[in-house]
Amino acid sequence: MDTLWHPILHSQPLPEMAMSSTVELLEAEALQLSATERGRLIERLIASLDVDPGVDDAWAAEVERRNAQIESGVVSLINGPDALARLKAEFR
Repeated sequence: MDTLWHPILHSQPLPEMAMSSTVELLEAEALQLSATERGRLIERLIASLDVDPGVDDAWAAEVERRNAQIESGVVSLINGPDALARLKAEFR
């Protein structure tokens, strides 16, 4: 989780603002968490910013579409090493 990248986290800092004591307390507590726990917290906080309810529906529809393609035989799965070898060959 130490390598987590997100545009919100890597944008320019906001001008200094007085934080409420609640936010300061939460920050202090969050900094006591392990790197893995902080990463999970960050992911959950960022996910809570996604206010477009259509996003989850769109991803669910895409998963169903791809699963149907696999089950019907329109597409087939390949293992990870073969996929990487194909990509390396294509982009050399």
